[in-house]
Amino acid sequence: MTALFIIIIVLFAAVAIWQMVKIFDLAQVSTDTSNNGIATDYDNKINGYLMLAFLAFIYIITIISFVYWGDLPLMSNAASEHGSEVDNLMMISMIVIFTVQIITQFLLHYFAFKYRGEKGKKALYFADHNTLEAVWTIIPVIVLAGLIIYGLFTWNSIMNIDEDADPMVVELYAQQFGWTARYAGQDNVLGLANVRLIDIDRANVLGIDEADPNAEDDIIVKELHLPVGKPVLFEIRSQDVLHSAYMPHFRAQMNCVPGMITKFGFTPTITTKEMRETPEMIDKVQNINNIRADKSKELMAKGEEELDPYEFHFLLLCNKICGKSHYNMQMNIIVETQEEYDAWIAEQKTFKESLK
Repeated sequence: MTALFIIIIVLFAAVAIWQMVKIFDLAQVSTDTSNNGIATDYDNKINGYLMLAFLAFIYIITIISFVYWGDLPLMSNAASEHGSEVDNLMMISMIVIFTVQIITQFLLHYFAFKYRGEKGKKALYFADHNTLEAVWTIIPVIVLAGLIIYGLFTWNSIMNIDEDADPMVVELYAQQFGWTARYAGQDNVLGLANVRLIDIDRANVLGIDEADPNAEDDIIVKELHLPVGKPVLFEIRSQDVLHSAYMPHFRAQMNCVPGMITKFGFTPTITTKEMRETPEMIDKVQNINNIRADKSKELMAKGEEELDPYEFHFLLLCNKICGKSHYNMQMNIIVETQEEYDAWIAEQKTFKESLK
């Protein structure tokens, strides 16, 4: 708290000094009759070189960021069939953005230097220039249209779920501040559900219609298990506010809207165990555990419990700010072989068995 007060005081002092400097500058302008406050050639020359210096700073900080913090390719750990399509779209967009940024920033800063104000120099002024305006309008239109059309084709290929592939149906149920998954059971058909049917006394936490025969073999769990190579169709509901089901490694995200069912499907391509054994993930886990080990020493010195070692899991996260515990709204996703999945699902109780 003391540090916060010090920061606030320093901030107010800086603002006060800044305001005093502005007042001083205005007073100088009103008393200086030599040039009536108009910038001189020397002022413009200094500003021109400062523009070039700032251009160099932009390029240098961009290169440093790529060298020290860039991970090229930017996205390379997709764990779903469509993930590479999303990554490819992302890379193309980033290449276009960086290309345009490099060119436009150079022109902006170089022109500010080259055409800086000089005594006796008069700017060439065009009231309009149809050719120039057409060029800088048509080129962005073509580029943006290409990105949008390519994005639409990518989105359509992802969202067009092949029903002939017999995808496994799973419901994701969102509520402040947690997730629940419901498997459709042997019939692969989810029972009807409505939040008005929630009955905590009977352990019907999802509002499943107990009279619907399709609901009897539904399976409710708090950890999501998926068989690798098997298409999955998620039907997503929200009990309270707007959430967003976000599974970053699967390049999947869909809003969870109260009062309606949204859908998203994908096919996992790599198991949790295989992902843990990749060199990139091994380095990441090691780095996190090194940080946790240092933090644990500080906690133990204070008589507090040490942190548990980090172990990688695919995660289902909420990507909408849904309340005070939004940051902690997550659920583990275990991708495993078909045999491992079958053994796990066989141990789970059906909805009919779980009712009190």
